[in-house]
Amino acid sequence: MTRAPRETGPWIRRFHPAPEAAGRLVCFPHAGGSATYYFPVSRSLSPETDVLAVQYPGRQDRRHEPCVEDIEALADLAVGQLAPWTDVPVTLFGHSMGAMVAYEVARRLEAGGTPVTGLVVSGRRAPSRVRRETVHLADDDRLVEDITRLSGTDSAVLGDPEILRMILPAVRSDYKAVETYRHRPGPPLACPVVALIGDNDPQVTVAEAGSWEDHTTGAFRLQLFPGGHFFLNTHTAAVLDIVRCSLRGTSPAL
Repeated sequence: MTRAPRETGPWIRRFHPAPEAAGRLVCFPHAGGSATYYFPVSRSLSPETDVLAVQYPGRQDRRHEPCVEDIEALADLAVGQLAPWTDVPVTLFGHSMGAMVAYEVARRLEAGGTPVTGLVVSGRRAPSRVRRETVHLADDDRLVEDITRLSGTDSAVLGDPEILRMILPAVRSDYKAVETYRHRPGPPLACPVVALIGDNDPQVTVAEAGSWEDHTTGAFRLQLFPGGHFFLNTHTAAVLDIVRCSLRGTSPAL
């Protein structure tokens, strides 16, 4: 197998290159999020792990590109970009919308013969658990209200009309992708899956997160943290420990 390329391209951010690392972690952002959200993760795990963060179209330096409003289409595009980076064992991590994209990427990698060391999904119910949601059809005020409710965006951003106008199109597009996603039946994953949720997250219940077990024949673990949708911002060390275990193919002692 050939070594990974040195250049990353618009889809991939590699903040702390670790070309000698034995494993690679690929991170997928939440709705409205960007690759830079995972800069601290990369800093913490490098150089033991080579960390890549996916940059979706329609934000930051890709803000002039059209957003992708379909989870499966986004996964198809991401897999094409990640193919050269599968020269070492790969673990996938995604939060919220990112969990759905990571799952669909894992399905495609395994179907194509590329094993996945582990999948860590955060703040998201299992793909087979559907709620009827239409926030993407609401006006801007309702959209901002939902963002605020989930505390996923810094209050300084929400208070700056110019910045808010810049990010709202990407947020709305991502919400559409999430809310219109419907799981396609198919073979379960072979890789272990770890599901992480906050105990006060309005987006996912324990039962909904527990259904991730139905999507793998590998080991499954559900870990509950105190907090809301962005619980991982205040439990970073514990979440990173779980990620390290997934990279090693071991179970976290929590």
